[in-house]
Amino acid sequence: MGTHRPGRPRQAPEASRSGSLLSVHSLAGQVFLLQLAVVMLLVAAALMGLVVQAQRDVMADARHRTLAVAQAFANSPGIVAALNSANPTAVLQPRAEAAQKAAGVDAVIVYGLNGITLAHSDPRQIGKRVIGPYAAAATGKPFTSTFQGSLGLSVISAVPVRGPGGSVIAIVSVPVTVERVQHRVNRQLPVLLGGAATALVVAAGGSGLVSRRLRRQTHGLGPSEMTRMYEHHDAVLHAVREGVLIVGGDGRLLLANGEARRLLDLPADAERRHITDLGLDEDLAGLLASDRPATDEVYLAADRLLAVSKRLTAPHGPVDSVVTLRDTTELRALSGRAAVARERLRSLYDAGLRIGTTLDVKRTAEELAEVAVARFADVVTVDLLEPVLRGEETSGAPAGITELRRSAVAGLDAGHPLHPVRELIRLVPAHPVSTAMAEGRPVLVRDLSACDAWRAEQSEGARRIPDPGVHSRLVVPLRARGVVLGVVDFWRARGSPSFEDEDVSFAEELAARAAVCIDNASRYTREHAMAVTLQHSLLPRVLPEQSALEVAYRYLPAQAGVGGDWFDVIPLSGTRVALVVGDVVGHGLHAAATMGRLRTAVHNFAGLDMPVEEVLGRLDELVAQIDAEEVTATEHEQEGITGATCQYAVYDPTSGRLAMATAGHPGPAVVGPDGTVDFPELPVSPPLGLGAGLPVEAAELTVPEHSRLVLYTDGLIEDRTRDLDAGLDALRDALTGPGRTPEATCAAVMEAMLSDRPRDDIALLVARTRRLGPDQVAEWEVPRDPAAVAPVRTACARRLAEWGLEQVGFSAELILSELITNAVRYGAEPIAVRLLRTEPIGSPDAGTLIFEVADGSSTSPRLRRAKVTDEGGRGLFLVARFAERWGTRHTATGKVIWAEQSLHHDATPEGEGLGELLLDQWDDSAL
Repeated sequence: MGTHRPGRPRQAPEASRSGSLLSVHSLAGQVFLLQLAVVMLLVAAALMGLVVQAQRDVMADARHRTLAVAQAFANSPGIVAALNSANPTAVLQPRAEAAQKAAGVDAVIVYGLNGITLAHSDPRQIGKRVIGPYAAAATGKPFTSTFQGSLGLSVISAVPVRGPGGSVIAIVSVPVTVERVQHRVNRQLPVLLGGAATALVVAAGGSGLVSRRLRRQTHGLGPSEMTRMYEHHDAVLHAVREGVLIVGGDGRLLLANGEARRLLDLPADAERRHITDLGLDEDLAGLLASDRPATDEVYLAADRLLAVSKRLTAPHGPVDSVVTLRDTTELRALSGRAAVARERLRSLYDAGLRIGTTLDVKRTAEELAEVAVARFADVVTVDLLEPVLRGEETSGAPAGITELRRSAVAGLDAGHPLHPVRELIRLVPAHPVSTAMAEGRPVLVRDLSACDAWRAEQSEGARRIPDPGVHSRLVVPLRARGVVLGVVDFWRARGSPSFEDEDVSFAEELAARAAVCIDNASRYTREHAMAVTLQHSLLPRVLPEQSALEVAYRYLPAQAGVGGDWFDVIPLSGTRVALVVGDVVGHGLHAAATMGRLRTAVHNFAGLDMPVEEVLGRLDELVAQIDAEEVTATEHEQEGITGATCQYAVYDPTSGRLAMATAGHPGPAVVGPDGTVDFPELPVSPPLGLGAGLPVEAAELTVPEHSRLVLYTDGLIEDRTRDLDAGLDALRDALTGPGRTPEATCAAVMEAMLSDRPRDDIALLVARTRRLGPDQVAEWEVPRDPAAVAPVRTACARRLAEWGLEQVGFSAELILSELITNAVRYGAEPIAVRLLRTEPIGSPDAGTLIFEVADGSSTSPRLRRAKVTDEGGRGLFLVARFAERWGTRHTATGKVIWAEQSLHHDATPEGEGLGELLLDQWDDSAL
C-alpha cells in the first residue's frame, strides 16, 4: 500500500510507476533521461573510435603483410639458384603463384636489376620492363609505399634478393589493394555494432534500475518537492525534544539543532568549530570527537544526565557521525526507584525459595536472618515465643507476652554486644519490640543515637558500650493466623543508609512470608511430637521377662515423620517366645494408630497359641477389614492404609525349633555361634491386606544354642544411596563375628547401617537363643487309668526334691493331679505329662514351674463355678487359684493343658489354706 501526499493527485499503480520513471518532472525521470543521453553519446564515441582504429589497423596490416610476403619470398631457399639458371621464369613463376594464393595478396613479382619481369601473378607481364620506384630496393634497402592505382588505394613493398656475395641480384615486389584488406575487417563490423547495441541496452537497463531505485527512495518527488522536504525536515530537526548533532570526520561540529544547543549550552557560533573547543565535559567531548559508536551511554553535562547514542555514516575511514542526546535526569531517578523495587521483588522471590526449606522452627528463623542480611540489613535477629519453639499453641494475646527467646542472629561480629542465640530476652515497656508486638505494626527507628529506650533491652555488657556500631533499626512482628509468633529485628550499621519508609513495606512482606513458614514448622513440630508420643506409647516400653531368649532392640523414627514400624516380644506357654516385627505403609498419626491396632491384634492372636501361619492369616483379614472401612469413609477423613508387612516367629527353647512366617517382610538373619551369617529362605507371602484370603505358609528350622536371631524392617537395609542387595551385604558384614551380645550386635548394626537422615523408620530386634537342659525337663507317659495318677504325682515329688523345690511340692502335686485326672476322665490317649523349670534372664526371681498335660482330644476344658449339689467341677478352680496362669494349647494331635506356678515364696497359697478355699465354693445360705 502506498501513501497519498496532499496536493498530489492519485494515480493508478501502473501509470504512476511508468509515468514517474519517464516524467521529466520527477527527479528519477530527469536522472534517467540524463543517464540515457550520456550512455548514447559514450556508445557513439566508442563506435567512431573503433571505426577509425579499424581503418588505421587496415593500413598497418596491408604494409606488414606485403613486406612480410616479399621478405619471405626473397629469402626463400633456391631463389638465388633459380635466378642464376638458364630459365628463371620457369622456376620462379609457380612459386610466385603459390605464394600469392597463400598470402592473400594481389601479386608476387620478381624483377631483374634491369627491370625485366621474371615472375608475375599475371603471366602476360613476364618479360616486360617495369618502371617504378625501385632504386632504393636496388641499393639493398626494402621499402613500403602507398599509391593510388587503377584498382584503388594500394600498398606495395619491395625487398632486394642478394646473391652469395651479398650483392643485389633481383627485386621481389608484393602489392595489395586496401579494399582487399578492408573486406576482411568489414566482416568484423557487425560484431562491433552488435556489441555497441548490447552495451547500449545494458547501460539503458542499468540506468533504468538506478532510476527506479532512486524513484522508490525519493517516492517520485521532483527537485522542488525535494527542496521543500529538506526545509520541512530541517524544521522538524529543530522542533524535536531530542538533541541532534552531526560531527564531521575531522571532529568539527557540522550541525546542531535547538535541543542539542540547549542541553549542551552551545555558543551561537558552535558550528564549524572543533568539539574540544565547545567547553563540553572531557569524557563527552572525547566520545563526540572519536570514531567510536555508542548506544545510550550516560554522560554528565552541567547538572544533567544525558543518554548519548552515536552512529557513523560510513563503516570505514574518517567519516561523519550523527549523535542524539536525551535528557535522562528524571528518568534516571525513576529507573533507580524501579530498580530498587525490582531488586526487592527478586529478594522476596529468593526468600520464598530459601525460607522454609525444612520444617524446623530454629532453622527457618536462621534462614530468615540469612536472607535479610544478604540484601536488606547489616544485622538481623529473630526472637520467638517459647511455645512456638516447642510447637505449642500460643495464647494469641500480645499484651501478656513478657519474654522472647533469641532464635537466630546473622551479620554480627564476634564481639558484638547483642543478645546471643538461645538467650532469654525480657521485654521492657515502651521499647520498640514491646510496641511492635503490642500494636501489631512495624516500628522504625531511623537514628538510634536519639533513642535511648532500645539500650534498656540489651544486656549489661551492651549497655556499657557507648557505640555498638548500629545506627538504624526496624522491628517487625511475626504474625500468622492472627497470632503473634515473635519479632524480627533489622539493624543497619555504619556505611549503610538508615531505614526509610519505603523499607517498611518490604520488611513486612518478608516477615509475613517467614511467619507462615515458622508457623508451619511449629505446627509440624507439635504434630510430630504428638505422633512420636503416640508411637512410643504403643511400642513396648520394657521387654517382658522370659527365659528362652536374651533380647536387645533399637527403634529409630524417620526424620521426615513418624512411621508405622513396630516390634514385640511375647512370652507364650511352655517357655516359648514369639518375636514380631512389622511395618505399616505410610507415615504420621494414621500409620502410628494403625500400628497400635495391629500390635494389639498380634498380642490377642498370640495369646490363643495359634500357629504362626494362622496368626498372620488372621492379621491379613484384619488389615483387609481396616482398608475396607477406610475406603467407605469420607474423603476429608484420614487416608486409608495401603497395606502392611509383618514377620512372626515362635522359638521353643526345649527343642531349639524356630517356626516362622512372613507377609511381605524382609527375611530374618541367623547368626550362628561361630559368627557366620545366614539369611534363610522363607515361603513368600503377599503383604497384609493383599493376601485375598490365600493361606500363609510357614517354615521351621532348628537353631543351635547361643545363635542370634536378627529381625528388622526395610528401613535398615534400603536407602537412597544403596539398593536392597547392597544393604543385605552391609548387614551381613555388620553381623559377622562370634561372641557378641545382642546389645553389642544392635550397636554394631546401627553404626554400620544408619544414614545421616533416614527416610524411613528403623526397627531392629536381636535375640540370642537359650536351650533348656535335660535337668530342667521331666516327662512321663500316662495310661488312661485313674490309678496312674498317684505314681506320676510321686515321680513329680521326687523331681521337685531333686530341684530343691520341696516348699511348693504340695501345690505342685495338687495342680498336676487335677490336670492328669481331667485328661484321664475327659481326654483321649496318648496322654503325656511334662514338667519344666525355667530361670529368667537377668532377673533375681526364682523362676517358674510349668505343668503340661497333653492328650489326644481337641476339646478344651472350661472353668466354671460348681453348684451346691455338684460332686465335681472344682478341679480347674483349684488349678486357677494355685497357678499363676493356665490355659489350653491345641496341637496337631490334640491339645495341651498347661499351668504356670511362680517359684517366688509369696506367689502361691500355702497348703493350710486349702480348706478355706474349698469351703468358699459353697454358699452358706444354701445350706
